[in-house]
Amino acid sequence: MKLTIYSPEKTVFDGEVSLVEVPGTKGRFEILPNHDAIISTLQPGVIRYISEGKETRQPVTSGYVEVHKNIISACVQL
Repeated sequence: MKLTIYSPEKTVFDGEVSLVEVPGTKGRFEILPNHDAIISTLQPGVIRYISEGKETRQPVTSGYVEVHKNIISACVQL
């Protein structure tokens, strides 16, 4: 899957991932390969993702995430 995390100031991350977990406003959820298309707003929390076997945690204060055909785009406030 391809994940891109944008903030108003910069592109925070752009690369291949095997798992993404986001703080949706209705609760945390994981995005795995071939996840159904979804758009969700984000609440304050942490976006967790695994890229090249390494786990990274990115704190966010708000934003949204869109998933479509293994492409994940997150537009966030840090």
